Amino acid sequence: MGAANPTPDPAVSSKPRPTLSITVRKSPTPTPTPTPTATQSDGTLQILTYRGYAEYGGTSPKVNWVGSFEKETGCRIARLDTVQTAEEMAARVGERPYDLVSAGPALAASLIQNKQVQAIDPAKVTGYEDTEERFRDMSTVSGKVYGVPYLWGYQEFIYDSAMVKGGDLKQAFASDRVALKDSPLSIADAALAEGSADKPFELTKEQLDRTMALLESHKERTYWKYPIDLIKAFATGSIDYAQATPYYRLLLQNAGKQIKTLETRKNTGWVDSWMLGANLPDTTCAYRWLNWVTAPGAQRDAAAWAGLAPASDKACKGRAKPMCEAYGMSGGGKSKRLDRVVFAERPPGGCRAEDGECTDYDTWTRRWSALVAE
Repeated sequence: MGAANPTPDPAVSSKPRPTLSITVRKSPTPTPTPTPTATQSDGTLQILTYRGYAEYGGTSPKVNWVGSFEKETGCRIARLDTVQTAEEMAARVGERPYDLVSAGPALAASLIQNKQVQAIDPAKVTGYEDTEERFRDMSTVSGKVYGVPYLWGYQEFIYDSAMVKGGDLKQAFASDRVALKDSPLSIADAALAEGSADKPFELTKEQLDRTMALLESHKERTYWKYPIDLIKAFATGSIDYAQATPYYRLLLQNAGKQIKTLETRKNTGWVDSWMLGANLPDTTCAYRWLNWVTAPGAQRDAAAWAGLAPASDKACKGRAKPMCEAYGMSGGGKSKRLDRVVFAERPPGGCRAEDGECTDYDTWTRRWSALVAE
């Protein structure tokens, strides 16, 4: 991870940088459950997901919806593994067979390509048609459905207005005091700042080279893996700009920081979907799980807990309402921001990398790893 530049940027105000104490909500530790040695067909499930997407601890139904699932369906979660980052997810998914995985765009494409997941029958998922159509299309390959949309979000660029005047995306990338998410997919955000690519996840070699030149021109920027690092960086005044979701903007604003959002023509976003393991011998309980997580109640709990937006607008009530408002979801099921969000897909997206037309995800990963290692 790069270090923040200790020398103030010329655009920074001369007033003292405030300090701030912030308590970040953490998900409870899942209650240990029996761990079978292999995927079974006896009414048990083994699940891999992100922390906050499916909680199994505590006595409150707000954080123990997995326990409610077991009680109402008769199925049992024999193993619930949670991770915090996409990199951890990609590493964990190859360690053992899972019945259900919540995957983002880069991992989902890999799982489908490697035949680690099987097609889903949407007719067996009651709430499938209630999810946003654009999200459903992202998990459909050659007419087959491989994912049930669950939660989604987008990255915006925020800044501390007490320290700098806003500017635009190029100004943020021209600063050493900016924090970017440590992910190869962040190259797409840099491509939007560079300006030569209409489709930031489908970059030619020349476009990728220009984008990497923009990133490499500032060695001292920060790359964050965990949101707590982002929060601390703003709280201590060590950064002025950051790539973050609306949830963390709200968190900082509620804590008294003068955080605002840069106006951008487009934002990058992603959708996490539930996928079925390829070698699952009996899908009965798996489909009960898919029906459970597409129901408004489960999506409402997960959205509120994870700080993301639900895939179905029917969940935009109660605890999830603030998240739906933050991500611009309206009562009609459409997000006001959807038309401005370029949703992530595993590069090269629709391009043909084998013809040299576009660069693939492996290339992005190598270039990104070299960048953050400098």
